[in-house]
Amino acid sequence: MKILALDLGTSSVRGLVLGDARPLPGALARRRVVLTVDDEGAGTLDARHYLACLVECLDELHERGCLDGVELVAISGQWHSVVPLDTDGEPLGPVLTWLDTRPEPSPTAVGPADPEAFHQRTGTWWHRCYWSMRLPWLRERTDARVTRFVGLVEYVLGRLLTEAPMSISQASGTGLLDLHTLDWDPEACALAGSDGSDLPELVTRDWSGALCAEYARRWPALARVRWAPPIGDGAASNVGSGCVDPSRAAVTVGTSSAVRLLQRMPAHTESPALPHRLWRYRVDHDHVVTGAAYSSGGNLFAWANRELRLPTGKALEQALALLPPDGGRPANIRFGGDRPPSRQPAGLGMLCGLGFGTTAVEMLAGLMYGVCEQVVGDLVVLESTVGRPVEVVLGGGAMAASTWWRQAFAAVLAPRTVGFGRHPEIGATGAALVATGRIADAVVVADIGRTDDQESAPSA
Repeated sequence: MKILALDLGTSSVRGLVLGDARPLPGALARRRVVLTVDDEGAGTLDARHYLACLVECLDELHERGCLDGVELVAISGQWHSVVPLDTDGEPLGPVLTWLDTRPEPSPTAVGPADPEAFHQRTGTWWHRCYWSMRLPWLRERTDARVTRFVGLVEYVLGRLLTEAPMSISQASGTGLLDLHTLDWDPEACALAGSDGSDLPELVTRDWSGALCAEYARRWPALARVRWAPPIGDGAASNVGSGCVDPSRAAVTVGTSSAVRLLQRMPAHTESPALPHRLWRYRVDHDHVVTGAAYSSGGNLFAWANRELRLPTGKALEQALALLPPDGGRPANIRFGGDRPPSRQPAGLGMLCGLGFGTTAVEMLAGLMYGVCEQVVGDLVVLESTVGRPVEVVLGGGAMAASTWWRQAFAAVLAPRTVGFGRHPEIGATGAALVATGRIADAVVVADIGRTDDQESAPSA
């Protein structure tokens, strides 16, 4: 099957065409988006500009003829984002992304009556990352009356499709979904100050979308093509990395980083207990991912590359290769604050032990090694949920770019077996495999190799 896969990320929008879940040569369009961040904790995107970037990608693929013969559109989209809309469905402000650490409860707000029961039901906490805290904070700061709240994915699809209900996977990232019943959780909605009327409609199990008339005329090859419910980017990356059962965990480093384990867990069935420091989200009606996520990842490399005058290309890898896997300087990598359940704010990043002889490459290595270290404790907790050590597969754009970083992860995670998913488009591929019911095929598609492989598989 020929599939158009959309990867709606934090730093870029990508559209690519897959054949048998593999990128077709020359069938990739990408636009970078502007993420506005500051030391006050902002992490926002402009919804209209984001939509324009996606439309440009699809225009480019259409003009090249890449959309001809496409039978399905699959989507990997960022979790946790939210934007308030007016009565016409227009944004009343910027999109809050997962990176935004500003939302705080009012002084009189009271959290869940039973925090542990709340965590077990929703897989989340009463935390600034989730809509239970974000919606009241946004209402207080929005001048006009908010008619609805949606995620960035729903805003974009709401413009392109005839209808755009929220997928179960995306809804689980809001922190308002009961993972067992697959409906909005009454207590979480009450914390959010919502009676449900300002929340997105949830998809039914058999839902599929279709382009609205305007865009069907613009891209006639997609006029009758079915659109699958979007998959949260973390869930899609796990599948694309070939980590689709409890024996194998994915460590993904893109803009941010995460460690996750995927399990079959159909709705309305009893779920195993969720450890306090881990979250749990839905892949679809039948699968969940459990894990931990971090605000630091490839964004640290991007910052260092911008500010430290690093060598480029092979020269950088050669300089890193002269350092041991734990080379560099000790670092606190909380540049963007902490993801839940921790509440540490942005702006706490530090590099320690610097001297006049410290090189820019040593500082970079300290940051990269810090990203490796943050994973270990949570991986141990993840392993406790399945009662045994697991294999680890590294994936994501940052992992594909640096052999040294992959080997540093292997050293930190020893004695576990650590591999490298060489497939270059794990999010898009994962979304396609979920949409076509081929999750079990992910291990073959992922092309898992050694951490010292010098190159990823060829990209589109």
